[in-house]
Amino acid sequence: MELIRWIALFGATAAVGLMAGVFFAYSMSVMPGLARTDDRTFVAAFQAIDRAIINPVFLLTFLGALVFPAAATVLLIGQGPAFWWALAAFALYLAVVMITGRVHVPRNNALKAAGAPERIDTAAARERFGEAEWSRWNAVRVFLNLASLGCLAAALAAFV
Repeated sequence: MELIRWIALFGATAAVGLMAGVFFAYSMSVMPGLARTDDRTFVAAFQAIDRAIINPVFLLTFLGALVFPAAATVLLIGQGPAFWWALAAFALYLAVVMITGRVHVPRNNALKAAGAPERIDTAAARERFGEAEWSRWNAVRVFLNLASLGCLAAALAAFV
């Protein structure tokens, strides 16, 4: 049972860490880089990036970062501080998933549904997308991911 608990904690830590990196990369490079482009380039590039990121590896990691902490939490019931750290990590990452579903996915989908950049008013599409708000909420996701990662590190330390 100890090995299963350790695997769940390790999987949680790895998945949450990877997702923190993805959201951090968006905050530090993708969105600032796109902000410096014209409307047509922004729309075309963001549409392409969003289509590319929806792939099995990303989806397994994104969902694994929720499933592994949930499993670790259940497996650590009665295991003292490690349980509470895992529970906190799960709650923090659940907030990330909720923000993604309420803020990012609808905006991303609307921008993709706007149509090909050569056939639409890209300035209007970019304006409706709301890149400043998208970026602000992404910064929140980075913070929550890092907090979740810290909780998982504490859970691992308490567990061993």
